[in-house]
Amino acid sequence: MRGLAVGFAAAFLVASARRWCDAAWEPPHRFTFVLAEWPAMELLCLVTAVAAWAGARRLTVGLPTAWRGLVPAALVLSALAVAAVACFAVLGTPSGYPGDSGLCTADNVPPWWPSWLPA
Repeated sequence: MRGLAVGFAAAFLVASARRWCDAAWEPPHRFTFVLAEWPAMELLCLVTAVAAWAGARRLTVGLPTAWRGLVPAALVLSALAVAAVACFAVLGTPSGYPGDSGLCTADNVPPWWPSWLPA
């Protein structure tokens, strides 16, 4: 469930960045986003969550009960955060695409995106 929620959040970030910069947000690009890119982000985040959870559960077999719940949850959230930022960096900021809004620089990173996160 977390994977789907983070996939939706990643898709929302990508759509917000494209809309803000007016880069790759014309009707044909929106159609491609809804039919191909959004489901791909959802699937990526869902697979990331399941893989991180399964791997963490295998790694914490001999640990006390409290750690067997805490460590997998922390690893899943960390992996999902990395996946969401990666989706934004790869899909949300189409570098070199001529944005028309004038609100973003040439790399199409919106001003509200934190500079310490990759884009």
